[in-house]
Amino acid sequence: MDVIPFNFHNPEYLRVKSAIRGEVVVVGSGPAGLSAALAAAEEGARVCLLERDHFLGGQLVKQTHMFFGSEGQYASHRGLEIKNILENQAKDHPQITMFTGANVLGYYENGALLVEHNREAVRFYPEKLIVASGAREKVLNFPNWDLPGIYGAGAVQTLMNVDGVRPGKRVVMVGAGNIGVIVSYQLVQAGVEVAAILEASPLIGAYLVHASKVRRLGIPIYTSTTVQEAHGDQCLEGITTVRLDEDWSPRAGTEEEMDLDVLCISVGLAPLAELLVQAGCRTEYVPELGGYTPVRDDKFETNVPGIYVAGDVSGIEEACSAMVEGKLAGMYAAASLGYAQADFWKRVHEARRDLAVLRKGPVGEVIRKGQHKLNQKARMKGAI
Repeated sequence: MDVIPFNFHNPEYLRVKSAIRGEVVVVGSGPAGLSAALAAAEEGARVCLLERDHFLGGQLVKQTHMFFGSEGQYASHRGLEIKNILENQAKDHPQITMFTGANVLGYYENGALLVEHNREAVRFYPEKLIVASGAREKVLNFPNWDLPGIYGAGAVQTLMNVDGVRPGKRVVMVGAGNIGVIVSYQLVQAGVEVAAILEASPLIGAYLVHASKVRRLGIPIYTSTTVQEAHGDQCLEGITTVRLDEDWSPRAGTEEEMDLDVLCISVGLAPLAELLVQAGCRTEYVPELGGYTPVRDDKFETNVPGIYVAGDVSGIEEACSAMVEGKLAGMYAAASLGYAQADFWKRVHEARRDLAVLRKGPVGEVIRKGQHKLNQKARMKGAI
């Protein structure tokens, strides 16, 4: 490719000479992105898959627990195993070109994606764009929340399962959802003491099977409890916890001190939708889906024609659901270009049925409520 060196101090760097045109360009190679790329390619479209890291898989890379779901979403496989399956399929597919170390810098009115790829600037011109950029971790605000030793659960998972580094010796987890409980179990597996799991809600959000595993290890889960303050000079040395009443207000006289060197925060995720906002895609605030969520139609296309979404960027959910959303978005994007293999609508129906099954139950009820609320807001504003 004809490129110039990427350098923010060089005024010429945006005058990129290289350009790549792709029928379908997918941003992100997590479960949704890999599934979208494979689905679009299977229909016959030529696909470019962009991943900012130097490896594929997104969050799957650090997920060592077994997945639920169905056979179609690799039930009983570990996240890392699923990543390897999808990655090998993508690498072997002649219709897919993969770009790792490809950081998307922006989307422009002429339909161009500016991408930093291996320290060079490259323009991609997709006919159809699928954004599967995932999510970011939310944080808590309390005194000294920024002390070294206070991490997001995803960061701790990366340290342990990707880099092979123990984050510390004694940990308290904040948040008893699936991520908090699973990472707590993985911390114990890595030889780290988990002193407690704190949950502000009166009820935990994790599946019983995950919560039972940590309780069998003797890890206490304190509900209606949160962090009041962190302590330490140069790094974290301890925290003060406090009980909450039914109005989520601190109860005076319930404060307790805990010594630790790591505080792990697992209080939810928010869609990583900045690229979509820049592209003019409409978003609405829906707490059940994680925050500001892009509006899309039943084919996963946003209000900007040709831009599709899938996975956590379109609403926080489990990886199994992200894979099905990615599959559907890839199929619809390819079909909009005129590619559709035999039994296309039958396979769409089967995928939609799988998604409906995954969204059953009390957890799925929250997702269904969020999707309904998003659609209502969109219709009121004429976005779909």
